[in-house]
Amino acid sequence: MAVTGKEYERMTQAASPPTGLLRNLLCAFGTGGAVCALGEGLEMLYTALGVAQETRKLLVPCSLILLSALLTALGVYDKLASVAGAGLLVPITGFANAVVSPAMEFSSEGRILGTGAQMFRIAGPVLAYGTAAAALYGVIYELIVR
Repeated sequence: MAVTGKEYERMTQAASPPTGLLRNLLCAFGTGGAVCALGEGLEMLYTALGVAQETRKLLVPCSLILLSALLTALGVYDKLASVAGAGLLVPITGFANAVVSPAMEFSSEGRILGTGAQMFRIAGPVLAYGTAAAALYGVIYELIVR
């Protein structure tokens, strides 16, 4: 059964519920702001705990990544994202979700071929190679520059 472009568009329109643009914008704005406020709250918490500024710069994004990965693993992130929309897909939380989701989906195939291979599917290369490159550059800096 061949479906024409117009028929497919009509079927898509019928299957997709209408969404309110203003509602979506407000949810995205509010949720994105909440993620940023959470980051600022973590910064203030680490400051109150006496953590050095250089370390705080690392702890805040790592904490947001860990929280996003944990919420994804618990199955909460997708439910929040369906309500919050694009606001929850702020790059740092969205990348964490994009790495953990495929890895969890293929965990039944084993640690190496399932979880290990699939976590590199979407955002994994950016995070993994970015982290490896940062570590390598840090070692080079410490050994050569200093």
